[in-house]
Amino acid sequence: MTATPEATPTIVLVGHGMVGQRFLEALAQRGLTATHRVVVLCEEPRPAYDRVALTSYFSGKTPEDLSMTDMEFIQTHGIELYVGDPAVSVDREAKKVTARSGEVFEYETLVLATGSYPFVPPVPNKDAEGCFVYRTIDDLLAIEEYAKTRTTGAVVGGGLLGLEAAGALKGLGLTSHIVEFAPRLMPVQVDEGGGAALLRTIEDMGLSVHTGVGTQEIVVDEAGAVTGMKLSDGSELATDLVVFSAGVRPRDQLARDCGLTVGERGGITVDEQCRTVADPHVFAIGECALASDGRVYGLVAPGYEQAETAAATIAADEASFTGADLSTKLKLLGVDVASFGDAHGATEDCLDVVYSDSRAGLYKKLVIGRDGTLLGGILVGDAEAYGTLKAFTGSVPPVSPESLVLPAGAGAPAQLGPSALPDDAIICSCNNVTKGTIRGAVTEHNCTTVPEVKKCTKAGTTCGSCVKVLGQLITAELEASGVEVDKGLCGCFAQTREELYEIVLALRINTYQDLLDRYGRDGARGGDGCEICKPAVGSIIASLAPTIGASGYVLDGEQAALQDSNDHFLANIQKNGSYSVVPRIAGGEITPEGLIVIGEIARDFGLYTKITGGQRIDMFGARVEQLPLIWARLVDAGFESGHAYGKSLRTVKSCVGQTWCRYGVQDSVRMAIDLELRYRGLRSPHKLKSAVSGCQRECAEAQSKDFGVIATANGWNLYVGGNGGATPRHADLLAQDLSDAELIRLIDRFLMFYIRTADRLERTSVWLERIPGGLDHVRDVVVEDSLGICEELETLMAAHVANYRDEWSETINDPEKLARFVSFVNAPDTPDPVVGFVPERDQIKPDLPLLTIGHRPLEGSAQR
Repeated sequence: MTATPEATPTIVLVGHGMVGQRFLEALAQRGLTATHRVVVLCEEPRPAYDRVALTSYFSGKTPEDLSMTDMEFIQTHGIELYVGDPAVSVDREAKKVTARSGEVFEYETLVLATGSYPFVPPVPNKDAEGCFVYRTIDDLLAIEEYAKTRTTGAVVGGGLLGLEAAGALKGLGLTSHIVEFAPRLMPVQVDEGGGAALLRTIEDMGLSVHTGVGTQEIVVDEAGAVTGMKLSDGSELATDLVVFSAGVRPRDQLARDCGLTVGERGGITVDEQCRTVADPHVFAIGECALASDGRVYGLVAPGYEQAETAAATIAADEASFTGADLSTKLKLLGVDVASFGDAHGATEDCLDVVYSDSRAGLYKKLVIGRDGTLLGGILVGDAEAYGTLKAFTGSVPPVSPESLVLPAGAGAPAQLGPSALPDDAIICSCNNVTKGTIRGAVTEHNCTTVPEVKKCTKAGTTCGSCVKVLGQLITAELEASGVEVDKGLCGCFAQTREELYEIVLALRINTYQDLLDRYGRDGARGGDGCEICKPAVGSIIASLAPTIGASGYVLDGEQAALQDSNDHFLANIQKNGSYSVVPRIAGGEITPEGLIVIGEIARDFGLYTKITGGQRIDMFGARVEQLPLIWARLVDAGFESGHAYGKSLRTVKSCVGQTWCRYGVQDSVRMAIDLELRYRGLRSPHKLKSAVSGCQRECAEAQSKDFGVIATANGWNLYVGGNGGATPRHADLLAQDLSDAELIRLIDRFLMFYIRTADRLERTSVWLERIPGGLDHVRDVVVEDSLGICEELETLMAAHVANYRDEWSETINDPEKLARFVSFVNAPDTPDPVVGFVPERDQIKPDLPLLTIGHRPLEGSAQR
């Protein structure tokens, strides 16, 4: 069947990867989707996804999370997207493309974005069972499934993707090997010194590295499955899974078949407009294209530039692609690796400035021209300065090169802020965004936050390595524009919540009024404070209570006046003025006797009962004067407060783990109970949720929690910063294969660092994205102890654990505290007459006051 174009000309895009998607966006921005029919033939079963972040699948991201395709965008612009239906032939004379389905599309313009394919060395048994490549989501799914019954894996190739693949195999619980033919890892990006630093760090992680050797043969058993590898030095390596990651080759067969010109080593030859040299109606972009400078670019940033160039040319605008920056910054196996500019010092008469610390796994090299121009560099172990250094490449930095590589305390390194960068400095290489463009987003488009600037400029939306510099630029520009950036908590305090925490901790201030009188703004001192700072400071004091000498009970003295409405009565207020009661059921484990007690209490007090998403039982409909009576019966039966009302730990969910489940590899219930009982009552800037899964099947949904734990064959993986709700976020992998003691120690540190540095009412998910350096910085602090505060964080947590007291028990045993639990102070025995209920499904529901207009009740209101 032939799909004949309508009156409008047709653009056919073959391939829908990251570069293909950027091409579609560029077409839309130039209005071409309104004047042209756009057809996309996609080979994979899913539309464009983030291949740069492919390995994050093994850290909890789903294929849907990796998607870069907004289907609303596709529909809005009338783009015809065919997934799983690649082009199989091109008739350039007839200007037709045939898809695998047999459908034929006529075109005016054809754009080839077919990408690349993995190079697999031609060794015997390379296609045996247990051999994989590492290129697509389907590849990862196949590796994950096969690894479930294997113990050892080997990766052929020690480049960028090879190291990611090795880390993925390790994360799957396999003993992992890396085999690299070159004499060092990442030979394209780093030199001998950088490779040595990288090697030491990776070997310290438990991975075995074999450099300077090639793969001669894949050894298989009688059934044809992998059992090992023979190497070029005569040695053999036992392994039952092999991943080939030895580079890629341009996918140009479709172009060859239709007679387009290709390079001697592959790649569709194009001119500076990305138009093929053999046919002006055909373009090639991305990894399949051999650019006019004779290079095939394997990074996403040059591909994006090519996509923009092709779209501009089709729109009859002037544009050209003559080459691109090959700078890159990655986090490989937890190690920062970056290279930029002339990293290997190929420029004549250049000089090297090198700092190396083999003990710390640090290597920094800057390549400097004779006139002082920064030509390039390599950073291993610490790439914090990458964004600034890359922006200065091609110019003479305002400080000496030595000061740019020396660490703190070893020569007073210069702190070059955003103001030192020229406006034409490229801040985001992936999207070719300059400092001037970012400044314009702030001054001309009124952007004031990183997300707003991202949306406006696309800076920071691909690899994310520039986000920190982006934030610094925004703040600097706002301040330079005369906009006062008031970072104070509220009108009462000029300090941030983090600063107030440090003041309270350092000076042992244990009352709100003392803090306000000493450190409040001039007009606030001596006053009553506000509804923003009172609960925020109350939370700080509660979280530090044992250390600063304050009462840990939130309704003691002044603390009672600082609490939000729920904390005020240690229960959640509901829409009709009644309260809900949620006892703690640690790990979701409960005895039949416990269930009976809860059932009897709910029956006797006429409460509505519901099982929560956190594996607890919620009892609704209690009047305020009934709360202590309910608590007393629960406490007598061994229950305590579940803190469902507080900005504190709520629950630690669990699956049944290895005790009952045939897939479980660790005792997830026991770990969940231990964690919940350890962190119960811990006051924090926002609520905390957790879960423990007993295997990779993840039944407890740990990756949607503030801190989640997933069992592995070797211990536990710790994920942080997850969130459900209206803005869901998958948690990030913080550390893996931890023992029980290591896991608890890291969670202690993580929670106390979050409590210490988060803003008011800031969930861990938002905090992790806001805090400078993000996950990398948090990992450096809580895992590597880069700030030297981990001992203090552990001490603070230990004090909380040792001094925990159940708030319900404290209340029911103190007549003075019980006095507050009345509906009317002047008539303590009188229940609130407004709190009423009506039956529904054999239980109760609130009987809300009827709002009427005339005689007609509003739809949805209760009928009496």
